[in-house]
Amino acid sequence: MHLLSWLYAATLISLAFFGWNMLLMLALAVWHHRPRREAPSPTAWPSVLVQLPIFNEQHVVESLIDAAAALDYPSELLTIQVLDDSTDDTTSIAKARIAYYRARGRRIAYRCRADRNGFKAGALAAGLRDTSVSGEFVAIFDADFVPPSDFLRRTIPPFRADPRLGAVQARWDHLNSSQSALTGAQALALDSYFMVDQITCSRAGWLFTFNGSAGVWRRACIADAGDWQSDTLSEDLDLSYRAQFKGWRLDYLPAVAVPAELPASLTALKRQQFRWILGSFQVLSKLGPQLLLARMSLLRKAEGFLQLARCIVQPLVLIALLLSLPVVLRHGQLPVNLSWLNWAWFGPVLVGLWGQIRLRRDWPRRLLYYPALVLIGVGLSLNGTVALWEALFGRQHAFARTPKFSSANQRESAYALPLDWTTWGELGLALYALATGLLAVELAPGLALFIFLYALSFGYTAALGFWQSGGVRATEHVGKKAQGPIN
Repeated sequence: MHLLSWLYAATLISLAFFGWNMLLMLALAVWHHRPRREAPSPTAWPSVLVQLPIFNEQHVVESLIDAAAALDYPSELLTIQVLDDSTDDTTSIAKARIAYYRARGRRIAYRCRADRNGFKAGALAAGLRDTSVSGEFVAIFDADFVPPSDFLRRTIPPFRADPRLGAVQARWDHLNSSQSALTGAQALALDSYFMVDQITCSRAGWLFTFNGSAGVWRRACIADAGDWQSDTLSEDLDLSYRAQFKGWRLDYLPAVAVPAELPASLTALKRQQFRWILGSFQVLSKLGPQLLLARMSLLRKAEGFLQLARCIVQPLVLIALLLSLPVVLRHGQLPVNLSWLNWAWFGPVLVGLWGQIRLRRDWPRRLLYYPALVLIGVGLSLNGTVALWEALFGRQHAFARTPKFSSANQRESAYALPLDWTTWGELGLALYALATGLLAVELAPGLALFIFLYALSFGYTAALGFWQSGGVRATEHVGKKAQGPIN
């Protein structure tokens, strides 16, 4: 039992360490908060290839192609490439929209692969090997993104001033942040990430991460870094680090915002988070040794490791709950005094506050989603722990897309996701936390509130999962690829 108390203390110290690091990043983000002057437009614009990787996106593919076709850029220098791996009606919808814009003079290429080898990374790499399209720079948008018309005119100029600039990332904005508490909480989390993590990493010269969409790459940088590789599920994170190991610089343009759809169901969010956590650990396993030996400062290496290892927070959260029962049975006695950790818990709160103050005029109203963010963040720790566990044992996973619905009825869509087993696990953990919390009221009152928060979090995600999946029986349609004359 004494050993379990030590493990509990070590878990809380580890979690606090991540909280202290958030405070450090926040301090640097505040220091670098002043916007930089936008780079002047070049005298001669370069050629650009816009890649649109899609797979079964019938609800949003039209708006994606419409937004790409509306980009304000010299038409003779712009090529749009639709990379379609779909197995449903997405293909026919995309072909019809492409034909519409081709008739109006837009240069839009279409590629439909016979298989999904390499998933998104494979599609992007195959698109770059297509000799019929060209572009000195490559812009990438996932299917649910709607880039503004001036996107390229604002993201291309920085490249002309720095020949070693390999990529620029725009800020993700949100199309449906007010749809529900779930989407509002996600918007809060993403705003914090883009206004603290990304600001700090880009301005302080730390290792920076391209986020997979709403960004532009220098094509020579992609080739020099080893091209898109599909041995992880985080091909964007993988390429980002490899490019920086080669001496390329990546930058962030927070003033350029590209709205996208947030997962509107908990099962969709779980799928997205599972892929991100699994992929980041795969990149850590793949590139960790190179990062360790890289010629860079110790602080830059440490922060690079923390970016890759932040997925460990979720199993730590779960372990803290599971170990709370033996600690309660010891009347809350711990082998060390942990009161000095208290300030670390302000890290996530202050980061969330700063992100909203910097971005939203209605930030007081947006902060009302913060309780939901806390509940969801804790409640999804089982899902994240399973992802990390499977990554540790090298289990291979297909690239499971996050379904997007736009205005479609989720329960009637072919993309609706049924209940997954982790929802039952969350229900069990909610009951475990409730029983432990009731016991703590008598034996360790100082821990009771903390443990009841676990009960509320897992109870919330379990209830939301059961409610949103009620009546859902459909799974994604998988069938033969539609064939046609467009190529």
